[in-house]
Amino acid sequence: MNSLYLVIPLAPLAGAILAGLFGRSIGRSGAHWVTILSVAISFCASVAVMMDVLDGNTFNGPVYTWMTSGDTTFQIGFLIDRLSVMMMVVVTFVSLMVHIYTVGYMADDPGYQRFFSYISLFTFAMLMLVMANNFLQLFFGWEAVGLVSYLLIGFWYTRPTAIYANLKAFLVNRVGDFGFLLGIALILAHTGSLDYAQVFAKAPDVAAMTIEILPGSAWMLITVICICLFIGAMGKSAQFPLHVWLPDSMEGPTPISALIHAATMVTAGIFMVSRMSPLFELSQTALSVVLIIGAITAFFMALVAVVQYDIKRVVAYSTLSQLGYMTMALGASAYSAAMFHLMTHAFFKAVLFLGAGSVIMAMHHEQDMRKMGGLRKYLPITYAVVLIGAWANAGIPPFAGFFSKDTIIEALHASTTPGAGIAYLAALFGVFIGALYSFRLVFYAFHGKERFGHDEHSHAAHGHDAHDSHGGLPHESPAVVTGPLIVLAIPSICAGWLIGTVVHGDYFGAAIHVSEGHAWIAEMTEEFHGVMNMMVHALTSLPFWFAIAGVATAYFVYVVRPELSGEIRKKLSLLVTVLERKYGLDEFNQRLFANGALNVGSGLSTYGDRMLIDGLMVNGSARLVGWFSTLMRGLQSGYIYHYAFSMIIGVFVILSWWLYQMNYPS
Repeated sequence: MNSLYLVIPLAPLAGAILAGLFGRSIGRSGAHWVTILSVAISFCASVAVMMDVLDGNTFNGPVYTWMTSGDTTFQIGFLIDRLSVMMMVVVTFVSLMVHIYTVGYMADDPGYQRFFSYISLFTFAMLMLVMANNFLQLFFGWEAVGLVSYLLIGFWYTRPTAIYANLKAFLVNRVGDFGFLLGIALILAHTGSLDYAQVFAKAPDVAAMTIEILPGSAWMLITVICICLFIGAMGKSAQFPLHVWLPDSMEGPTPISALIHAATMVTAGIFMVSRMSPLFELSQTALSVVLIIGAITAFFMALVAVVQYDIKRVVAYSTLSQLGYMTMALGASAYSAAMFHLMTHAFFKAVLFLGAGSVIMAMHHEQDMRKMGGLRKYLPITYAVVLIGAWANAGIPPFAGFFSKDTIIEALHASTTPGAGIAYLAALFGVFIGALYSFRLVFYAFHGKERFGHDEHSHAAHGHDAHDSHGGLPHESPAVVTGPLIVLAIPSICAGWLIGTVVHGDYFGAAIHVSEGHAWIAEMTEEFHGVMNMMVHALTSLPFWFAIAGVATAYFVYVVRPELSGEIRKKLSLLVTVLERKYGLDEFNQRLFANGALNVGSGLSTYGDRMLIDGLMVNGSARLVGWFSTLMRGLQSGYIYHYAFSMIIGVFVILSWWLYQMNYPS
């Protein structure tokens, strides 16, 4: 079984190398076959390992030692338990579907082989992250997914918007990663180890330590460590205020939008905090910070989704909001609920992203929903799967999102962690908004009158995606595109039915640690009586009716009275402007950080480099030497009478000084 552990991450790496370095030799079909087969092998191996782990066979050990420095050993190692195998299966399954989908979506793109190499490499990086048993390997995977996401977001590197977006993602993640690295450094400094098991064993001792960040101000060391680690999670999992990179990452091709935002990069932070639960459970302050940040992200990003017209950006802001729900669950110590929502969200969000890509293909690269409408008769399969994804995202039973989201809301209601009350209200109202923006997308794009023409949707005019469709009416995407959509729609419906096993059946066991004072999920388990009873009980709960109200509002505004949309936007123009500008955060970052850095650089260049270094030090010293040389040149004229006068004057000065000393001795 140990050799199978190596196969899981190395198979996608081999596929990435073959497609990337030998893409021209193996051709387009060779590139997609080698990467699809490698990820399929990884998925099958992950399923086999999961079955083995469910039989009670876990693994925690090194693969090889990279370096030894003093008493510290830096190793590459695997931790295979129920938490990691869930992530392995989800990552490889969604990645496999995205690989297959890409065959149709990127069919005419000149960078076909390069794209397959990147997404296969991305899968390898994510698997190394989730399989890690130490902070060194975790950080390697952490940085690797950031690097490959940079390459993928800027895949169409001839477009300035894509270059801006990938640079933005890279820089924002560097901010989060700096905090993450500080947290790891503090762990190494105070425990002497990077191995999870050793660090967790020493966590109670660390909890008793303090650290002075400012002189005279003592902080609990465990709180500082957890907050630093969470700052890293804020960057990767796009939590406020480090969320600004994610909507702009829509500049990348749609398949990578699905891969990054559904099952891989943005879930890395959620997984990491769940893995670090033995540390976070020792700091109430850190849990409160996690809770409040998640609440802000879940509620305020959902509002922005309501005013978006770009179909991919609606789904992107939906991702931000759902990640906020997962983060709130982490702050409430409901780690199993957070991971369960991570799993269900991976399926239905992949459906929504890939479904949006199918619509974009059919609309000849148009992404503006105002130029769509009435597409359900042209795209029946895409419409059906997007509808399933919308139901799941809205949290309507019996779809997967209902079970995971409802569990998070109940955990927030039960939690006594400071900030849980605010988080509960944010989650509750977020249900209404989530249903509203989900079905706004469905009704705007697929219902109502047709708002598209035949001449305005040319590839040359928009250039959003590589797949070039022929003119004319929209038509359903090929089977290689709709097939993965149908496969992903199945767990979007039924994955939530596993709640009795995953959340209430203590699936994670020792992989997740919850202190006795935070055992809200255990209390909820006592009242859990099966999937059917949970759905029946939902009929009397606030979240269900909030979701229904959101769907009904979307139907009334965008189907029954479509003119209301414009009237509402006019009456609420101030709020709409704030939401369209995304609360001004991009402008704030641009003016304070980007322009601030430019101004500092310009000032250093003008005053530091040109005036101080070049002007004063370099040119100034040259002018001083020149002035002194000119003076000396005047004294060395070459005329004898000049030298004679100099001697006479010199003798006169010396005699005068001597006479003065004789008459006025000191």
